[in-house]
Amino acid sequence: MAEAKIFDRLKADHDRHRDLLDRIDATQGDSDEREQLFEAFRVEVTAHAASEEMSLYATMLGKPDLRDEAQHSVAEHKEIDDLLTELYEMDFASTGWLTRFRTMKHRYLHHIDEEEEEMFPEAEEGLSAAKKKELIAIFEKEKPKEKAKAAAEEPSSEDEKE
Repeated sequence: MAEAKIFDRLKADHDRHRDLLDRIDATQGDSDEREQLFEAFRVEVTAHAASEEMSLYATMLGKPDLRDEAQHSVAEHKEIDDLLTELYEMDFASTGWLTRFRTMKHRYLHHIDEEEEEMFPEAEEGLSAAKKKELIAIFEKEKPKEKAKAAAEEPSSEDEKE
């Protein structure tokens, strides 16, 4: 079962993300709790996505039978990232914030369900035990770095316009 560790690790992150999403959804208005939980989610998901792309997706993109799934997931990561930036820049107390948050939550839950139900099983079959071991090592090495980077950066839609 050690060879499946990369998928177990990714699913454990997803479970933490689901919990954070539910906790954010239960918050009221412009509360410190909403802002703190959202920031924790934003940093965690940003680091998770970057590390997942550097490990699992990079490998899948190199395999013709797994490439389409990986490209689809990378596109969904970009969509989620754009929604997170939009939410970060919005007034946390506005009614529009919670509506937009729920849109992002729905998209993210769809994304991770798709990964767990379709992509991970396909990738698990298509990758050797040695490759899976290598991927978990890359993921575990990169995630703390990506988390620190995400925490230090302030998301802005202004960067995309330049």
